[in-house]
Amino acid sequence: MSTKDNIEKDYYKALGVPKDAAAADIKKAYRKLARELHPDKNPGDSKAEARFKEVSEAYDVLSDAAKRKQYDEDRSLFGGGGMGGGFRPGSYPAGGGTSTFDMSDIFGNSSGTTDFNDLFGGLFGTAGGATTRSRPAGPTRGQDVNAEVSLGFDEAVHGTTLPLRLSGPAACKTCRGSGARPGTAPHRCPTCGGSGFTSRNQGAFGFSEPCRDCLGTGQIIDDPCPDCGGTGVTTQTRTITVRVPAGVRDGAKLRIAGKGTPGTRGAPAGDLFVTVRVGAHELFGRSGDDLTLTVPITFNEAALGTTVRVPTLDGSIGVKIAPGTPSGRTLRVRGRGVAKKNNSAGDLLVTVEVAVPQKLSSDAREALEEYAAAQPDDPRPSITAALARGTRHAAKAHDHE
Repeated sequence: MSTKDNIEKDYYKALGVPKDAAAADIKKAYRKLARELHPDKNPGDSKAEARFKEVSEAYDVLSDAAKRKQYDEDRSLFGGGGMGGGFRPGSYPAGGGTSTFDMSDIFGNSSGTTDFNDLFGGLFGTAGGATTRSRPAGPTRGQDVNAEVSLGFDEAVHGTTLPLRLSGPAACKTCRGSGARPGTAPHRCPTCGGSGFTSRNQGAFGFSEPCRDCLGTGQIIDDPCPDCGGTGVTTQTRTITVRVPAGVRDGAKLRIAGKGTPGTRGAPAGDLFVTVRVGAHELFGRSGDDLTLTVPITFNEAALGTTVRVPTLDGSIGVKIAPGTPSGRTLRVRGRGVAKKNNSAGDLLVTVEVAVPQKLSSDAREALEEYAAAQPDDPRPSITAALARGTRHAAKAHDHE
């Protein structure tokens, strides 16, 4: 819009406020008129639509302190309603004189600084003089939330379902996230037309900024929700049921989609990531999908062979110990480990350890001595041979001396 077009319109009259009206009075007058003249309320009424545009244009100028100041100065300079006024003395330097060139006079920035993003956005805009600018902040996905749960060993192996209590931001239950009082609804911002931005042109340059009325959201809430204050979000404590699959491992992360913080402007919520901590078992260990178990046996059982009952996570089972089983041997029991996703399971690894009695009765000692005499097998033949070779070498060395 040219300066001439701008100053020939009486924006104060359009809003029905005096020239010295405060910003709050201007905003109040505009909102009252916008509700009365809104196209949704006056379908097919061209006069109301034209008046609505006039009111919106007036508010766009008068609600911005810099625009209002420029508007008042231009109207004062040119006579307040036409082009009959004269130039202000000193507005432009006389021919041949010297003056200081203030960039802020061109770019409309009272601080003297220049926003070159806006500058070049207007200069290299689209065809027809449209200003190139970034889109307003649209719907934003909610943030992800992290939580941690502790499980018993059996629960992790078999799987379980447990409640998880979370406290944090969630969609307001009163307004269901709209931010408006129940029975009302947000409407499109008339100032920016729902885009979230307002723009203005000065010569060859275009400027845009977030709409000050809707704060860049593109929507106006006339009657905010009393519980969330118009944000659509409140801090709530909620209980979420988390299903932990069978076989989960310590440190595993479970993702529960859509259970994070709510999104803005209708965007989806974030996700909930639950880190699982698995406690130790008094008997069992775990190696991947296999369970491990150490079972003590007597010397007689190891030498003669036997069948011992060992526990599992869902009962007990007999494990056969072959005669002559050495201490430390691991026996594999198929399918008695941790459940897998393919409906199979790992194994139970049973390691036998020969238990040596700390004390012997006189009868037991005598029996063992008789056994040692009757079974003179050497369990350390290689070591015995090495010791014998060392003895012979020592004897030969002594003979040479």
